[in-house]
Parts: sequence; C-alpha cells; structure tokens
Amino acid sequence: MKLINDCNGFWGLLVFGNIENLILASQGAIAQVNLVILLILSLICVVLWLLAGKFGTQIAIKYADEIEIIGGLAIVVLGLQSMLGAVGIL
Repeated sequence: MKLINDCNGFWGLLVFGNIENLILASQGAIAQVNLVILLILSLICVVLWLLAGKFGTQIAIKYADEIEIIGGLAIVVLGLQSMLGAVGIL
C-alpha cells in the first residue's frame, strides 16, 4: 500500500507509459520481428521500469511535475511516430 501512495505523482505517466509500451509492441509485431525476442525485451523493460519506480520514487518525487511533463512529451512524440509510420508517412 505504501508503494501505491508513493506513486501518486506519477499515475498519469504510468498509465500512458504502459499504453505506449503496447503501441510499440504492436508496431514490432506488425514489422514481423521475432516475437520471442520482442517478448523477452518487453519483459526486461517492464522489470526495469518497476525497479526504477520502486527505488527511484523517493528521489524523484520532488521533481514529479517536471518528470511528468517530459515523460508525457516523449509519449506523445512516440505515439505520433508510431501512427505516422503505420500509415506510411514516415
């Protein structure tokens, strides 16, 4: 329960970051990459994200607003890149 309360400043980033992970995984599947390698790399990223969240929250909480802005911008840019790539513009 303490971990949930510690992450209060980052919920938007966590939710949209996971959505972006799904978008990137589907992009890899469409590109016909090896699905086992994609699975392994996705799991590694999720575990690293969990560890960074667990141990970095106490340090980063004072910078939550800045981190959320930068993370949100990265999610928007990656989402646009994914959509433009899917329709063949990029």
